[in-house]
Amino acid sequence: MRNTRRTLLTAIAAVGALTSVAACGGGSDSSASGSGKAGGTYNFWDPYPQFDASSAWGKLVTKCGTDAGVKVKRTSMDTTDLGNKALLAAQQGNAPDVMLVDNPVVSTLVEAGILNKTSDLGLDTSSIQKNILGAGVIDNASYGVPIGANTLALYYNRKILTAAHVDPASVKDWASLTAALKKVKSAGKKGITFSAINTEEGSFQFLPWFWGAGGDLTKLDSDQGVAALSLWKRWVDGGYAPKDVLQNTQTTSWQEFATGDYAFSENGTWQLGNADKAGFAYGVLNIPGENGGSAPVPTGGEFVTVPVQKDSSRYDVSKKIVTCLTNPTNLLTTDTTLTYVAPTAQVQAQQVKQNPELKPWVGAVAAARGRTSGGLGTKYPTISQPLWTAVQNALSGGKSPQAALDAAQTAASKG
Repeated sequence: MRNTRRTLLTAIAAVGALTSVAACGGGSDSSASGSGKAGGTYNFWDPYPQFDASSAWGKLVTKCGTDAGVKVKRTSMDTTDLGNKALLAAQQGNAPDVMLVDNPVVSTLVEAGILNKTSDLGLDTSSIQKNILGAGVIDNASYGVPIGANTLALYYNRKILTAAHVDPASVKDWASLTAALKKVKSAGKKGITFSAINTEEGSFQFLPWFWGAGGDLTKLDSDQGVAALSLWKRWVDGGYAPKDVLQNTQTTSWQEFATGDYAFSENGTWQLGNADKAGFAYGVLNIPGENGGSAPVPTGGEFVTVPVQKDSSRYDVSKKIVTCLTNPTNLLTTDTTLTYVAPTAQVQAQQVKQNPELKPWVGAVAAARGRTSGGLGTKYPTISQPLWTAVQNALSGGKSPQAALDAAQTAASKG
């Protein structure tokens, strides 16, 4: 597919708006690509600079290259850097052979014309959970294989809930959750902490409530959207959530929960390791919908993709590398390392058998949605930014929830 400079520059701007919302380490490395026939060197990029060559992930990438009969040159950088460099590399005609990218970025790279369809490569995605695969499906075609998924749920402090006479099983909808927060506050403790910061993290954390009310991202100012934003505002105004949610990232929000003073924290699978170190007993609940049931939550996680190459003979080896990285045995190891939920039912069952704490997360992922799914694709960044701005405006008292979302819908319509 032919790319214009304008398309690539537009795509770069879109990638820049989609910062990673999962807990991946920072840092970058110089981009490296180049030619290399089978038996030579294949270039692989990933957003995991926290894992060096001696890590389980680093060794797996090397092994998958060896099994395919080639040497893999791995380059790691942070998520936003990787997306931007991928677009520039494509413009220069030297994209890597295989690339692991954050799922909302897939549609941007597809629009720029630099990813191959999995069907054209002969990659089998039939066992992948449809809602996880959906983040990489554009116009009914899949453009990558998910390595796993992370998402959001509610952690709770068992001691605080017991002292406040709250049974976690009673939290089934917004009314029962708010009632629990009221009891916690009356008992002298703090209610719930979350991230409402003016970045993608803020939108990511608001989406379960927005979707849980039945909201539609193409209609930000609907009654359902207003109901979700009004819920958060009532919590902040009522002292059930701290005012610093406006500045909280998911990391700083977690740090508040880790003090042991909060009853609930909206956070992700990536905090499980920290939860085990927190020093108090905790549990996990699915985020409730307004009227009950599990709210749809946004999927995080990455897709293994194969960028377009001038030399199409390279694809056979690239396919072998992708297949190796995503076979059931290797997915189990990788998703355990990343604290991700696997994208297949078979591996999910193995994960829960190894670690029963993952059971509620498997349920949360089953109810999850891709942020770019439903045909949104590259429109998502032009919706997300007005959405997080509306959250900021409403929670700070600058605008009513309705007025904030009216302004957001107007801005999104111009995007």
